[in-house]
Amino acid sequence: MVPKIQTVCGFGCGSSLMLRMNIEDIAKKNGIKIEAFCGDVGTCLSNPCDVIFISKELAPRIIDRAQVPVIVLKNFMNKAEVEEKVLEYLNSVKE
Repeated sequence: MVPKIQTVCGFGCGSSLMLRMNIEDIAKKNGIKIEAFCGDVGTCLSNPCDVIFISKELAPRIIDRAQVPVIVLKNFMNKAEVEEKVLEYLNSVKE
């Protein structure tokens, strides 16, 4: 199974794009195939995916309604935090 990862920000084209590229780099560096795409907080719950990565500021708007795991990031620009949470998720789904 290739995990389908959605990165979410307010409008789906700014910070979620940077986060998507970081996640793709992390997966590639670790030899893990993924499919990643960007979404906005208003419509992200209608997009089919296996997991949602979102900021702590926006997470309260979707976390109670999401049908997939929601991974909350304190800082999209903190590569160590992003890598830790991405690898934790990816390792949990390949077991």
